Amino acid sequence: MERLVCVIIGYVCGMLQTGYLYGKWKHIDIRQHGSGNAGTTNTLRTLGWKAGMITFLGDFLKCVVAVWIVHILYSQAYPEELALLSMYAGMGAVLGHNYPFYLKFKGGKGIAATAGLIFATNPMMMMIAAIVFWVIVGITRYVSLGSLTIVVLFVVEVVVYGQRGGFGLSQAHLYEMYAIAVFLMLSAFYKHRANIKRLLNGTENKFGAKKKQED
Repeated sequence: MERLVCVIIGYVCGMLQTGYLYGKWKHIDIRQHGSGNAGTTNTLRTLGWKAGMITFLGDFLKCVVAVWIVHILYSQAYPEELALLSMYAGMGAVLGHNYPFYLKFKGGKGIAATAGLIFATNPMMMMIAAIVFWVIVGITRYVSLGSLTIVVLFVVEVVVYGQRGGFGLSQAHLYEMYAIAVFLMLSAFYKHRANIKRLLNGTENKFGAKKKQED
């Protein structure tokens, strides 16, 4: 039951679509511009750097807030399962971001929200992921490739940290946590399926380049 509550908490937080709300403040529906995506990259390309950074920060923090709420609710009752319950909240936030019901389930791709979950899980993991992301984007200029790399890295980090005893969970709970991390990775790949196709075809839009096709 606690797991479901945590997913619901995360989903409610995740539904706060920063890009969509910022766009509405600017009198546009961000989903009707560029790629039609309500996430950071499309907001940045459509409305500029300021809008992009505000969108990233808002989407990042809503996952952190979801985990924070779970900590308040369950840190006393279930201290030994807190890391797992936090992961469920993070999964809910990503789902709420990607599939907000009030926007007909048309949201973002979940990368900024996942980054928030990585930070909430372990700030050092977030630091490593951020470095890897910017190295990949700096070399290739493909934001999508950097995004996909960090969700794969997240799975690796969670498994390594978990097996080293960092989460303080039983092995059964660790497997549950790993399954959520893999689910989030697969969800990110699914949301980026058009980007992956363009990456393979060599037609993906490069960061900072004149747009050929929105991602």
